[in-house]
Amino acid sequence: MGRAAFLRGVYSVALVLATPLVCLYLLYRSIRQPEYRRHWAERFGFYGKPGASGKVIWIHAVSVGETYAAWPLIDAISHALPSYAVLVTHMTPTGRKASEALFGDRVQRAYIAYDYPWAVRHFLAHFRPAVGILLETELWPNLLAAAHTAGVPMMLVNARLSERSFRRAKRFASLVRPALAGLHAVLAQSEPDALRLEALGAASVSVMGNLKFDVTPPVAQLAQGDDFRRRFGDRPILLLASTREGEETLLLDALRQVVLPHATLIVMVPRHPQRFDEVAALAASRGLSLARRSDNQPVAPHVRIWLGDSMGEMFAYYRAASVAYVGGGLLPFGTHNLIEPCAVGCPVLLGPYTYNFEEAAANAIDAGAAVRVGNALELMQRAGELLSDPGLRAQMAQNATRFALAHRGATDRALARVEAALEF
Repeated sequence: MGRAAFLRGVYSVALVLATPLVCLYLLYRSIRQPEYRRHWAERFGFYGKPGASGKVIWIHAVSVGETYAAWPLIDAISHALPSYAVLVTHMTPTGRKASEALFGDRVQRAYIAYDYPWAVRHFLAHFRPAVGILLETELWPNLLAAAHTAGVPMMLVNARLSERSFRRAKRFASLVRPALAGLHAVLAQSEPDALRLEALGAASVSVMGNLKFDVTPPVAQLAQGDDFRRRFGDRPILLLASTREGEETLLLDALRQVVLPHATLIVMVPRHPQRFDEVAALAASRGLSLARRSDNQPVAPHVRIWLGDSMGEMFAYYRAASVAYVGGGLLPFGTHNLIEPCAVGCPVLLGPYTYNFEEAAANAIDAGAAVRVGNALELMQRAGELLSDPGLRAQMAQNATRFALAHRGATDRALARVEAALEF
């Protein structure tokens, strides 16, 4: 037995021993998200009716962000390769729900099996994909080893690896290196991502760009955003989008220290739906009047906070906003998708932690589409300046649209490599 196989065996034993903790974790998550109690069998490699043997293209999109990133690629595959069924797998209920909303019954969907050797073998034997596409950073040693044994070419697409993740991965190089080396192709978002992946052992690496630039804002969501704007009336709108735990406290406290333009409405859209009530309580505890998206009512003039308690409507929120902060970046979660607001011409504010959109953030700032701030107080101050300056906002909006359009094209490059893998 080689060193890599030995270490993978140790890793597998550790997974087995952790199974009770895995089950407890699922139960814990289900307290706030009951969907975590569903489809447990799939997580351990047991599925229902199999798909079409040898005619399945499998795409693994962990959660919501990866599912949206896969959207243009799935559309392109469906158009260019209509004889293939598309299987989309997820790890989270929110990712699965996003898939249902985006693709309906155009795709098969399931949870990916946890990385137990027998579970991933059952998964591959059940669906028998012709090719597997992993999005962004998903590298599971047993899954990739089983795919190699089964003769399934695996691709890492829209791949990214921040400097921080690179340093962490080097500590597990004995597991990561064989997994990367066994991939049929690695298509990185940027040159720095490609260099870091090559340093960890990836072969056949090329730069494809970022699929998220190719997502076209849905017409229905743009219309929904226009409807939001009518509800708001003629008020400046500061959108705090995809905020993470701890950020809302920082932002609401900073709001008390800054005077924004008269009648500014703060639209808050937490990243995770299970936190909607928590964020509403944070606003209420500070004496801020609040209304909810789910109320479906006009927004009264006295309302200071409008809580976006819905899923799958981010383009609508960005469309309605005057300026948007893209969450995750004030604390070391990493900023979320800054490309979406740029695609609808919304000026963007970013926090200091942008490592998971490293190149896109730097390019957006260079293009004049985004501004980076160091903390929540500076964010509110810069927001106030932008909300008070229609000319500067209009220039940033134009810059954002040009920036988003200039970086399209990753889907075509990815599709060409998928077609080549099918001929492998």
